[in-house]
Amino acid sequence: MKTKLLSLLGLSMIISLVISQKSFSQTTLSQVDGVYQAVPDMPVPPGGIDAWIKYLTENLTYPATAKEKGVEGLVVLTFVVREEGKVDSVEVLRGIGGGCDEEAVRLVKNSGIWTPGKIEGKAVPVRMRLPVQFKL
Repeated sequence: MKTKLLSLLGLSMIISLVISQKSFSQTTLSQVDGVYQAVPDMPVPPGGIDAWIKYLTENLTYPATAKEKGVEGLVVLTFVVREEGKVDSVEVLRGIGGGCDEEAVRLVKNSGIWTPGKIEGKAVPVRMRLPVQFKL
């Protein structure tokens, strides 16, 4: 069960990163409150995608309340990777309750220092969106 959940999480992150990078060529550099929505070199989790999947595997816990109540679904988070790689401003865009929202936020907040997004080699703050699938 945990493997199925984590493979979905890892796949979601990989797909999000690839889509972000591919869609950049069709997007202009736009900022909202000084934070970019897409840049040529998007942020990367500590150690890359393989390390991200390992981190999720070792640290994700399906909340007991969610298990008891049969809560499943997609939690969508947004967060900013700052110029120094620190994760900031983690928010739930779409939650499912049962402790799943808090678990997804905890994982992102504790994920470590990311490789920041860059424009022409200069690190810039970038807003990321991360879907986290919870499935029993």
